[in-house]
Amino acid sequence: MSSPSAEAGSAVRPQVKNVILVHGAWADGTSWSKIIPLLNAKGMNVVAVQLPLTSLADDAATVKRAIALEDGPILLVGHSYGGAVITEAGNDPKVQGLVYVAAFAPDNGQSAGSLGATVAPPPLAAEIKPDGEGFLKLTKDGIFESFAQDLSAPEKAILYAAQAPTHAKSLGGAVSNAAWHSKPSWYIVASKDRAIPPELEAAMAGKIHATTTTISSSHVPMLSHPDVVATVIEQAAGMK
Repeated sequence: MSSPSAEAGSAVRPQVKNVILVHGAWADGTSWSKIIPLLNAKGMNVVAVQLPLTSLADDAATVKRAIALEDGPILLVGHSYGGAVITEAGNDPKVQGLVYVAAFAPDNGQSAGSLGATVAPPPLAAEIKPDGEGFLKLTKDGIFESFAQDLSAPEKAILYAAQAPTHAKSLGGAVSNAAWHSKPSWYIVASKDRAIPPELEAAMAGKIHATTTTISSSHVPMLSHPDVVATVIEQAAGMK
């Protein structure tokens, strides 16, 4: 793991005790099952949303409802496609900062899909299979070899069995007003990512002037390196 860069953003002050965790495509709130206990142990109030994964608008609306239910300042944390969701939903005045975990960070008019199209297709791209209704799923090889290759076989099997079909409209939804323009941001680059190319992650982190940490991880560092991810979230919340 590299040490965080000093390239951007002071820590959020005062301390932010409310954290909303936003999962990515083909996933659900259990993506954060190893992070939630760590943050709770620090006295943080944690909510992991359940996105419908039907469109960016629907998914952002889910996060906005979660924001409305919380009192006080909030930190938004997004994994993968969830980065696009927090970028769209994060302009609420309660939101004090954004944490991107191997995530897309689109600018105005961009989508997760359009950002992905700016680089050569990663290995996972060949393992995405559409159905007749516009929803996409990952093959078993995709999960095991390119999504979560550094997890145990039982953990991979759970991810494959429980994956949430994701509509192409979610990945293709364009951001209207990117929250990172006005909110401090943090970014975790997964250097062994086979779903989003690490060089694209690093480029996005640089563009949004994020305080950046690099982990030698697959696409799911919150499951393979939960302690490191939790530490970055705590730093972003002003807890460290």
